[in-house]
Amino acid sequence: MHNDFDGFSLHLLFDENDQDWVVHFAELPTVSAFGETPEQAIEELKVAWGGVKQSYLKRGEPIPIAPSRKSYSGQFNVRIDKRLHKALAVEASQAGVSLNALVAQKLTQMSHAHVD
Repeated sequence: MHNDFDGFSLHLLFDENDQDWVVHFAELPTVSAFGETPEQAIEELKVAWGGVKQSYLKRGEPIPIAPSRKSYSGQFNVRIDKRLHKALAVEASQAGVSLNALVAQKLTQMSHAHVD
């Protein structure tokens, strides 16, 4: 089923007001569908996604790519407060690692904690 949606994540919920199931892409919330059952809503989303892709192609625009299917360089630049920068640099020095290694380690730990 995941291949039917080109790597996009589904968000499925029951709409108590309309008494039906609504499903949309977590990464593209404007692409959505509904049905009386979760399965029907997902089948309708397949149809909607096919129409959305055709629309992009018709307009000569690239079809959106799911973040899970994109290529990444591994470089990530972010500006932070200089006090935090200093604190991280000191921590990295005390740990005997580079600032980049320390930040990468912290991001990895946070990522794993968020997934669990």
